[in-house]
Amino acid sequence: MKRWKAIWLVIIVALFCIAAQAQNQGQSVDAILDDSFRSMYNLQFDQALSKAEQAKQVDKTDPMPWVAQASAILFREFDRLHILRSDLFASDDAFSSRPAYSWVPASRKQFDDAIAGGEKIAQDRLNRDKKDVKALFALALFNGLRADDAALITKRNLTALSYTKSSTGYADKLLAIAPDYYDAYIATGMGKYLIGGKPAPVRWILRIGGLKGDQEEGLKELRLTAERGRYLAPFARILLAFDDLRHKDKTAARKKFESLREQFPSNPLFAQEIQKCNGVSVSGGQ
Repeated sequence: MKRWKAIWLVIIVALFCIAAQAQNQGQSVDAILDDSFRSMYNLQFDQALSKAEQAKQVDKTDPMPWVAQASAILFREFDRLHILRSDLFASDDAFSSRPAYSWVPASRKQFDDAIAGGEKIAQDRLNRDKKDVKALFALALFNGLRADDAALITKRNLTALSYTKSSTGYADKLLAIAPDYYDAYIATGMGKYLIGGKPAPVRWILRIGGLKGDQEEGLKELRLTAERGRYLAPFARILLAFDDLRHKDKTAARKKFESLREQFPSNPLFAQEIQKCNGVSVSGGQ
């Protein structure tokens, strides 16, 4: 009897494992990543990372789960450091005077490992097919994440521009093949927007280095991501709201933040930004 009980226990455990695997396979990587990014924007980072790991198990050849993982780790650090706030982006002076921050060492390693793991998968795919859209998309986003880190956390401006150039290069190649990859326009749009805001002599020097800027064109491409993107539409709307505030258009910014608050009710930052638009003081530590 003991032997039969042990056999039945093994069978039951095996059935549970098969059922769990079947459930994972029944849900596409894209659908799981939707959940991961949704959790990230709700500041539910443990859930976002758990979903990214789940997506990795469904398809080990897809670099996008690694993008989701690196994104969640970066946003978690943004949240810890209170970086993604309108105060930082409200003016050129505020952005220029931003401090340089230090990562939590364990998070830094997780971020670097996620990017390295995903880049290897993407490069392997690209070596087999130079027009692999998923590989080009992932590489554009990995370089964009590195640029965000360099610009907003460690304040390495030239490094950020170098990563921005790489991100834009991969995005341009992707959009030439698949112009409906609307999330990729955030890479090209951010590059044009940031460089277009530099003084004329700086823009000239950057143009020699292959970096072209045009703020209006950059905003147009960010709007494409905001309106039609899948994973990065909320991030694009945040950036556009910050641009509204730079131009003293609190009404337009408030509408964007209200839409984001409705979509991501667990994120208190959008409610705080609405309060700022309404003239209510919000402490910097929140």
